[in-house]
Amino acid sequence: MSLFLAVELDGAGAHPAAWRASGAAPGSVLSPNVLREAVALADEGGFTLATFADSPVPPSTGVDVAGRLEAVGRAAFVSTTTRYIGLAPSVPTATTEPFHLAAQIASLDHATRGRAAWVVEGSGPAELATVGTDGPPGETAEVVAAVRALWDSWEDDAVIKDVATGRYLDPDKVHHVDFTGSSFTVKGPLITPRPPQGQPVVLAAGGLDVGADITLLDAKADVAAARAAGARLVFAELEVVLDAHKPAAARLADLNRATPWNSRRTRFTGSVDGLVALLADLAGTFDGVRLHPAVLAVDLPVLVDRVLPSLDVPARGDTLRSSLGLARPANQFETH
Repeated sequence: MSLFLAVELDGAGAHPAAWRASGAAPGSVLSPNVLREAVALADEGGFTLATFADSPVPPSTGVDVAGRLEAVGRAAFVSTTTRYIGLAPSVPTATTEPFHLAAQIASLDHATRGRAAWVVEGSGPAELATVGTDGPPGETAEVVAAVRALWDSWEDDAVIKDVATGRYLDPDKVHHVDFTGSSFTVKGPLITPRPPQGQPVVLAAGGLDVGADITLLDAKADVAAARAAGARLVFAELEVVLDAHKPAAARLADLNRATPWNSRRTRFTGSVDGLVALLADLAGTFDGVRLHPAVLAVDLPVLVDRVLPSLDVPARGDTLRSSLGLARPANQFETH
């Protein structure tokens, strides 16, 4: 059974002390060249999608990584150097204006010729405190609805470039968006033509309930409920620490002695064969898996060289939607 594979490429890896195993300086951010090499490796290796974490608060404290480059900027930086892999920056809904968010992801979709996605990030108290709000209930779903409307504010054939009449667009095919949420309003249309995919792919954790194209879950027990609620594709979240220059358990112990890795995601620590077997088992329940390598410099090459060749990974198409088998959505404003 085939399985879509996504990979998180934030910083030096998912472990907060990953920089220690990557030759980086304390508190440093991932250099542009290292980022480009990691994304290129994932692209060439066959991953369907790469995601880039982001948040208005630091990813860790103390001597560990204290900052990161903004996720949309990182995705844009590698957009024209990749060929098949989808690029999905995380953008928090509470700290980014919906209009700007819609324009950024639409522009990324144009730059990649249809390979952009958006990881919707809800916000907890720490994130909300950075903008002085308590986060009205349902605000995340409102932001997603506003962004989707803005993406549709231009019909596909709105741009006509009629030299004879001097008209760039058909005004009847550009629609105003007048969205009122619980804490914001949006007036359209967007300043960017409709994205090549129509709607870039939206990813979100199951608990956010935003009608995502890909629902991210930590447990098998939640899959049935997600599908019953209309989830199109369901991906498992999985941290990985693999046998490399030393056994995975020893590698993890070394990293944890520096900084304990506390998270609620499922974690696999062990051999390539063990991970392949686990992924094959997950394929019976999930449509895909988003992998969080502990240390990119160590675990990503093992994933590309030894894990992906052992799996039935679907072929990738011209756009991310075609790679995932998702139909191009109709424009909600079209009347014909």
